[in-house]
Amino acid sequence: MSAQPLKVLVPDDLGVKALSSSPAVEAIRYVPGDPWPSGHTDATVVVVGHEGAAAVGARFTELPRLRLVQTLNAGYEQWLPLLPEGVALSNGRGAHGGSTAEWVVGALLAIYREFARYGADQRAGVWRPVFTETLIGKRIVVLGAGDLGENLAARLAPFESEVTLIGRLARPGVQTIADLPGLLPIADAVVSVLPATDSTYRIIDADFLAQLPDGAVVINAGRGGAVDTEALVDELKSGRLRAALDVTDPEPLPAGHPLWSAPGLLLTPHVAGSTTGSEERAWAVAARQIDSYAAGEVPSNVVVGGQATPR
Repeated sequence: MSAQPLKVLVPDDLGVKALSSSPAVEAIRYVPGDPWPSGHTDATVVVVGHEGAAAVGARFTELPRLRLVQTLNAGYEQWLPLLPEGVALSNGRGAHGGSTAEWVVGALLAIYREFARYGADQRAGVWRPVFTETLIGKRIVVLGAGDLGENLAARLAPFESEVTLIGRLARPGVQTIADLPGLLPIADAVVSVLPATDSTYRIIDADFLAQLPDGAVVINAGRGGAVDTEALVDELKSGRLRAALDVTDPEPLPAGHPLWSAPGLLLTPHVAGSTTGSEERAWAVAARQIDSYAAGEVPSNVVVGGQATPR
């Protein structure tokens, strides 16, 4: 007798389609915030989207056979307090690293090649060519050596930038936070692609910023809490540093917040990964993780409960 397919609850029709090719999986559509679909509370896996963590997570306990929660994005901290005991959590690492790294490269180019100034000249009808900086030869320190950091290093390589990755543990091509005192004073740019954890909260604080040379660029494409906003605003107002932020603390920014008018700042509303094909890429990653789980393996993206097995 053949084994029953693994029941997987998915939050959208794209998920049903993405999982339809696997005979080991039965995808059932649910509506975030609504009760689980009738007759399917025996599901083993729930895939969660980017929003509604509190509403969806509050109902995890109504699924007695739940063993795995799979996210569609790399960030997963909002799901940790909602995870029932014994349930594994796998994230979407690998889906959005490329597009987010692309945003960082774009932000660096926009700053160094002064696109905003040329845009203002165009609107004013002024022809004013000047020499600008270049990415060539820039020393860039990247806080975070996972998927996003590796993607960024690969995309900066053709620009002949000198990239140093900073991770939790030293390994070939990766240094650690202990090495920062020797790196920051000569860094042209620091890029944070860090997740939100206790150890990363405000790691880029006033003391950190003070070690950077005049004219350095601070980029944050990870989580807003990694940067001490007040300390960064002080540096921007002084004109000593420049910055590009796709994430902020707080987020979204309230009206009148100092970051809206801070000089030398390129600001976007958490859209580095919001590109065409992003949902398809996220579901491709999720499908691979779920197929692996259905085969009795531990998914490669498991971040909590690595010993969990199906059923």
